[in-house]
Amino acid sequence: MIDVLFISSKNSPISAVADAVRKLEDAGAGVSFAGSVSESWLGDLTDKVEFAHTHQLPRANKRRAVDLPYGEQVWLRCKTDRWLRTRARTAHVLVALDDGAVYTVWQLAQRNRTAKAVFGFAPALNAVRDINEQGGPARPGPFRRPVSLALSDFGRAFKRIPDATERLLTPRPVMRRSLGARLWRLPLRAPGVPEALRVRIGRRVAEAMYWAGKPSGGAYALALTASKISDTAVKAELLEKAATKEFKRGVDPEFTSRAVQALLANGDRLLGEGKYEEAALALNRALVLGFHRVSHIDQLSSPLAADAKGYAEQFHRSPAMKTIMTPRGRLRPPAPAPADRPLRLLVTTSQNDNFLFHILDRYRNHPEVEVRYLDMAAQQSLRKATGSDWRVLQERLGGDPEYADTVEALMRPHLDWADVVFLDWCVGPAAMLTTIDPGDTRIIVRLHSYEAFTRWPQVVDFSRIDDLVFVAEHVRDLVTEQVPQLRGPLAPRTHVLHNAMPLSDFDREKTPDARYNIGLVGISQVAKDPLWAVEVLRLLRAEDERYRLLLVGGDMDPRTSRATRKYLNNFMKEIEPLVKSGAVLRLGPTDDVAGRLTEIGFILSSSVREGCHVGLMEGAASGAVPVVRDWPFYAGKVHSARTLYPKGWVLDTPEEAVRRILEVNATEEAWRDHAKLASEYALSTWDWSVVSADFDELFFGERR
Repeated sequence: MIDVLFISSKNSPISAVADAVRKLEDAGAGVSFAGSVSESWLGDLTDKVEFAHTHQLPRANKRRAVDLPYGEQVWLRCKTDRWLRTRARTAHVLVALDDGAVYTVWQLAQRNRTAKAVFGFAPALNAVRDINEQGGPARPGPFRRPVSLALSDFGRAFKRIPDATERLLTPRPVMRRSLGARLWRLPLRAPGVPEALRVRIGRRVAEAMYWAGKPSGGAYALALTASKISDTAVKAELLEKAATKEFKRGVDPEFTSRAVQALLANGDRLLGEGKYEEAALALNRALVLGFHRVSHIDQLSSPLAADAKGYAEQFHRSPAMKTIMTPRGRLRPPAPAPADRPLRLLVTTSQNDNFLFHILDRYRNHPEVEVRYLDMAAQQSLRKATGSDWRVLQERLGGDPEYADTVEALMRPHLDWADVVFLDWCVGPAAMLTTIDPGDTRIIVRLHSYEAFTRWPQVVDFSRIDDLVFVAEHVRDLVTEQVPQLRGPLAPRTHVLHNAMPLSDFDREKTPDARYNIGLVGISQVAKDPLWAVEVLRLLRAEDERYRLLLVGGDMDPRTSRATRKYLNNFMKEIEPLVKSGAVLRLGPTDDVAGRLTEIGFILSSSVREGCHVGLMEGAASGAVPVVRDWPFYAGKVHSARTLYPKGWVLDTPEEAVRRILEVNATEEAWRDHAKLASEYALSTWDWSVVSADFDELFFGERR
C-alpha cells in the first residue's frame, strides 16, 4: 500500500478532504493526517473520514518564531514532533493541504528523499497514480541529516548547472504554479547556503518569477535573499532592485525601510573608505526610495504623515546623513533692506511659476522694488546643477568642492545684485543654493505642501536660509517634525503666508440651479481622492436626485505612476454610469474657473492632504458653501483643516458631508445665507488685497 501523509496548518473544508481521501483509497493508498488544527475541527473530520492514523500537531508558536513567515512558524513548532517524524520517515507521498504547510512538507522531503512532495489534493492523487504506474512504491531510504547539511549537496550540484540548464529548471509554467515557486524560494531561506550561491539562486528565481508574470514573487525572492546576506553592497543592491520594481508596478513595498537602511549602511561604509561619489550615490538612492512618490504622494495614506519624526529618524541615524545634515551657517548676517534705493528682489523658481504671477505683478509695479526673475530650468547650466542631486550630497560629505565652485560661479552674480532672494518651492534649487554661503543677501524659501513628502527637506542646509515660508501651519508642523535643523539654534525664521489669490472676481451671481450642484475643482492628483466626492453624491441622490457633481479640471495623468493609473482606472469605472445618467458632469480644464463656479452651489474638498486648497478657497469666495473633509493626513493633529477653516466647514465622513449639505439647503434662503458668510470670510482672509501686506512685511522687514 502507498502511504500518504496529509499535513495541514489550518482547518480545511471537511467535504473536500473526505472526497480526496476516498479517491486516494480507491487508487490504493492509505492516508494519515497530521494537523496544527483545532481539536473540535479534528473531531468533526474524524467523524466523517476514516484515516489510517491521525495526529494533533502543536499549535502554539515558539517565542523565536514570532517574526518568521507563517510557514516557518509552523515548521519550528512541529519539527521535533516524534509522531510526525516517524510517519514522515516511511511516507511515500507528503501532501501540504495549505500554504502554511508547504515549508514543513519541503523540510520533511529533504529528509525522506524517496517521498514525493506535493501541494494539494489533485497533485497528491497524480503522485499516487505515478507510483502505481512505476510498479509500486520504492522502499524508503534513510531519513536524511538536517537541511543545512542536505543543502550543501544541493549547493554543489547547483554550482555545476550551466546558466542555460538553470533557466530550464525555472521555466514559466513551473514558476506560475504556487508549489513550484515556493519550492524554488525555500533554499533562499534555509541556513547553511554559501552567500554567493544564495545570491545566484535568488537572482535566478527572481528572474524566473518576473518572466512568469509574477512580479510580486520576484520582488519577494530578492528581498528574501537579501535578508540572509551580510555583504552590505549586495544586500543594498538586491533590496533596491526589488523595491524599484514594486514601485514601478504602483505598489508600496513592505520592505522599503529595509531597502533604505541597507543603502544607508552601504553609504556609511563607502564614506568610511573615502569613496565619496559612491557614498553619495548610495545615500541618494536611499532618499529616493524612502521618499518615493508611490509611498507618499500617489496613495491615500503615507507613513510620513502617520509619524513624520519616527519615519525620518531612519535617515538621521546614518553617520553619513548626519554629516550631510550638519548646519554650516553663514559667514555674516544678511544686510538690512536699503533705505536709499529700491529693494532688489530676485524671484526664482525652476519651471513651476504657478504661484508667482501676482507676486511678480505687484512688485514689478512697486515703486520701492526692483525685480529680476530667474527660471533656473531655462538655463542649461543651472538646470544641470539643480538636477545633480547626488553631487549636492557629495559636496556636503566633503568630496566634491568642484560642485560648490560651479554653483558659486552660476549664482554669485545674482546674489551680489539681490538684496533678497525669494525662491519658490523647497526642492532641488534650494538644495543647490545652500551649498554656498549667500554673503549678505537675505534668502527666503517658500515650501508648499508637495515638498513635505519629498526628500528635499532632508538635504537643504536651512542654516543658510533666513526665512522659510509655509502655506499652512499643519505643513509647517509636518516638516519641522521630520527635519532636525528646523528645531536647532541655526533654524530660519518661519512664517505662514497664504498664496497670492485675487478672489474678488469670483464673487458672481449664481445660476438658478447652482444650489443642487456640488463641485470639485482640481482632480489631477490621487491626493484629491475624487472617489470620496462620488460617495457623497451617491448618498445625496438617495435623498434627492436633483443633486449633481461637477468636476472642474483635467484628469490625472496615468503616466505619473502606475499607482496613479490604478486609481484613475478605478475612478473612471465608478463614474462612467453616473456620467451617462447626467449625475456627474466632467467640465474639464478651463481658463475661467470663476465662470464655472457660478454653476456650483457647494464646493467640496475631498482630499486626503492639502496645503491650503486653492480651489476650495476660490469656491468659497464665489459663494459656494464649503464642505471640507478633515484631511486624513493631518486629521486629529494640533493643526489641520479644522484649524485652517471656520467651524462647521470641516467634517469626517461622506455621511456628515451629506447631512451638512441637506441642512444648509433645506431652504434657498438658508443656502444663500451660508453662501454669503463663506464669501465674506474668504474675501476678508485670503484675497490678495489682504495677503499682500504680509508679503510686504516679509520682503521689507524692519524698513517698513
